[in-house]
This record gives sequence, C-alpha cells and structure tokens, in this order.
Amino acid sequence: MKVVLFCGGLGTRLRDHTRTPKPLVEIGNQTLLSYIMAYYIHNGHTEFILCLGHKVQAFHTYFKQLGAIPIPSINGDSKSHRFRLMNDEGVIIDVSLVDTGLSSSIGQRLRKVHPFLVGEQVFLANYADGLSDVPLDKVLQVLDDRPGMIGVMVAVQPTQSFHYVHYEHDGVVTGIKPGAAVDMRINGGYFAFRAEIFDYIGEDDDLLEGTFDRLTATRRLLAYTHDGFWRACDTFKDLLALEAMRASGPAPWEIWQTAPENIRVAS
Repeated sequence: MKVVLFCGGLGTRLRDHTRTPKPLVEIGNQTLLSYIMAYYIHNGHTEFILCLGHKVQAFHTYFKQLGAIPIPSINGDSKSHRFRLMNDEGVIIDVSLVDTGLSSSIGQRLRKVHPFLVGEQVFLANYADGLSDVPLDKVLQVLDDRPGMIGVMVAVQPTQSFHYVHYEHDGVVTGIKPGAAVDMRINGGYFAFRAEIFDYIGEDDDLLEGTFDRLTATRRLLAYTHDGFWRACDTFKDLLALEAMRASGPAPWEIWQTAPENIRVAS
C-alpha cells in the first residue's frame, strides 16, 4: 500500500528557528521524515510518494546523501524523481519525489500525484509533521469494515496548552478547562483513502475545506479516535518537547522499539 507524504509546506511557525524544511528537521539524530517513514515501514508499507514544494532540492540532497539509487519514474515526467533504498534489515524502500508546486494546497498536491496512485484501491496519507503510535492496522480495519466509506481520518486530543472558556449569553464565565480536559478532537493528519477520493477533489479544493466538506455532506468520511501518543511538530516548543522525549530513550512514537533503522543503498 502506497503512502503519500505532504512535504511541500513552508513551515512558517518553525522558520524563525530553522532553515530546513520541516520534515527534515532533526529530533535526536534522525529527521522527522525518517521517523514517519520508519513508522510506515514497521507497518509493512514501503512505497512513498513525497509531495514537495518548498525547498525541493533539499529533499533530493537528503536522499542522495543516504546513498539512494535513482530508478525510472513511474510516468516519466520531469517533475518527479524516483529513488530506491534499503534498510539494515534488507527491506527495499521506493521513494518518489514529486514537485507539486510551491503554493499548492494539500488537496491540489494530492490531485497532482494521482497518476502515481493508479491501481491503488486504498492508499495512506500523512501531513508529515506529526508523530504518533496510532495502530495503523486498526485504522485500516475501520475503513475495510465500511465498504461504502471513502476515507478515515485519525482524530486526536489537542496537545496545545490552550484553555477553553465556557460562558453564558450575557458574557459571564461559567468555567475554564484545559484542552486535555475537554471532550474535543482535532485532525491528527493520518489518513487512509479509497481511490474514489479523487472524485471528491475539485480543481481548486483544499483537502479539509472542499473535499472533506463533500465527504461529510454525503456521510462518507470516518473518524478513528486515538487516545495514545500524538504530537505535531508545529512550533519550536513542540520541537523541544519531542527532543526531550527522544533524549531519554526510545520515544513514544518509536513503535519499532529501537531507533529507526539506518537506511543504505540497495545492492
């Protein structure tokens, strides 16, 4: 099953602290991207399509430094390059780097890699800036059990230190609760889609605004609620928190229980 990773954003909330594209920011001695790829590889998914935009060349340099071997692109267009790698356990990993435009929305990035997903009845997608221990097999089972549904999104509790204010119509505050204590869910950025998702993406749609509006209007989108570990690397504070978790040993998102396998060139 192929995995689409959205890696083309500007990462504006981290740009004051790093010049590196957000997926290539290091936590410990590994990039955010390497952890996310290791998560999917651990779950048996080894074909990746990276939707690029901001600092495309940085991703090419990253994989070349890993010793990746160029292989023919699936559709031979000039905006995509394909590489093959192998980890220390002998698992072959295919990565397609696709330039989907600097200012494209998530929905438009997904539309542009549609040719790479032809023949895939179900595929996975990820914002590539969040780490989690969500059980992927259970997420896929939710979709498999509901054949009429188009997609499933992982819904998590917010980790930010916001406090929600409850008040009456006259403005009198009746309660203040931290985010963790409020029964609310946010989009965790982990998705599984059937191929029919492309029937719902309009020419100018984003993913959540437009595409998901159509899915929810027709009741074709599912939520998988995850109460385990999840944290996005949106801000410098998030980065410091993730680094602290990693410094004390295998972090909560490292479900493979050891550091991500070193990637080397396939022989």
